[in-house]
Amino acid sequence: MTLSDILAALDLNAAGAAPFGLRAGPVSLAVHAPEPLRSRLIAYFGETVCDAAPGADPVHLLNGQSLPRDPDWTDWQREGGKSGRKDAVCDLGGAPRGARLIRKVRSGVTFVQAPGPAIALGPLEDHESTVINFINTQILNRCLREGWQLAHAAAVTDGTRTLAISGLSGGGKSTSILRMMDLPGTRFLSNDRVLISGGDPARALGIPKHPRINPGTILGNPRLSGLLSETRKAALRATPPADLWALEEKYDLIVPEVYGPGRMRLDGPLTDFWVLNWSHDSDRPTQVTPVTLGQRPDLLGAIMKSPGPFYQHADGRFEPNGNSPDPAPYVAALSGVTVCEVSGRIDFDAIAAAGKALFDG
Repeated sequence: MTLSDILAALDLNAAGAAPFGLRAGPVSLAVHAPEPLRSRLIAYFGETVCDAAPGADPVHLLNGQSLPRDPDWTDWQREGGKSGRKDAVCDLGGAPRGARLIRKVRSGVTFVQAPGPAIALGPLEDHESTVINFINTQILNRCLREGWQLAHAAAVTDGTRTLAISGLSGGGKSTSILRMMDLPGTRFLSNDRVLISGGDPARALGIPKHPRINPGTILGNPRLSGLLSETRKAALRATPPADLWALEEKYDLIVPEVYGPGRMRLDGPLTDFWVLNWSHDSDRPTQVTPVTLGQRPDLLGAIMKSPGPFYQHADGRFEPNGNSPDPAPYVAALSGVTVCEVSGRIDFDAIAAAGKALFDG
C-alpha cells in the first residue's frame, strides 16, 4: 500500500466548508473539519483562530473514514518510565520524500503524516483531544524542521520576561506555572511543550493547547476549584497525599474561562528556565539556584523531549523508533538563558514567591 493508494481511497473534500486558520509564531495552518467537530475546535482554539492564509499547511480531519486496508503495524517505543502500547507506525513506500501511518492503539484513530496534507481519520468526534494534539503536532513539526528545540516544559510570559519550568512527568510543573498565572501581567504560553530557539534573546514558542491538569493541581489552587464537583473534591481530600500526587485523572482548564480573555500569548523572549529537582521526602527548604547546564547533564533529561513518531525531518526521514534527543542543540539554544535548579522539598508557596520576585524584577 502506497500513499497514492491511500489518497485515492479518501475523500479530502468531505468537510464541505472552507477551512479555518490557526497561527502560532511562524506557522499557519488551514484546518479542514466537518461539523460538529469544526465548531468545537474553533471554540477550543479561541483567540488563536484566524482566516486561513494562502499557502497555509493543510490539515484534513476525515471523521469516520478509514484506510483501504490495514497495514503491518510496528509498536512505537514509549519514553522511559511509561508502559503499555500507545502508538503503532507503518512507513510507506511510493512517496518521493516518505510517508508514515500512525495509529493510536486504544482509540483506533489513524493519521497520515507526509509532505503535503496531514490527515486524521477514524472516530475523530469521539476523541477530540487526540485531534487537537495532532493539529498542534503540525506546528511542532514545522518549527523543528526550522531548527527549534522541543522542551518538555510549561511557561508563562509578561512579554519582556518568559519563565519555562521543566520536571519529570508529575513533578509539579503545571501546578507551578499556574501559580505564576496569579501574578499581574503574566500570560499563559504553554503547559507541556515549549519550542526554544537560541539567539539574543532566545525565544520561546508555545502551542494553542489548554492545560490538562491532575486533581492535586486543582485542589491546591482556589481559582481552579470550580473544575471539580464538591463530592469529588471531598473524596480527593480524603486521599493520602502520595496517592493523590500519583493519580492520573485529567481535567481541561480552558484559560479564558478561568483567567479571562487576553491571558494567552504563544511567544516571548525566553529569559529563565527552571528545572524541578525537588522531593516530597526532602527536609531542606525549597531553593532556586542558578546552574551551568553544560555541567549538569542530569537536568537535561527533564528538559529534552523526543518529537515522537509524527516528526518528519526536512530531508524526508522520519524520527527512528526509540531515538533519543541530542543534548548539544539544547545546551546551545539555552546558552543565553538563566537556568536554575529547584531543589529541596516540594513547596508551591515557595516557588510562587520566587516567581513573583522574578517577574517583579
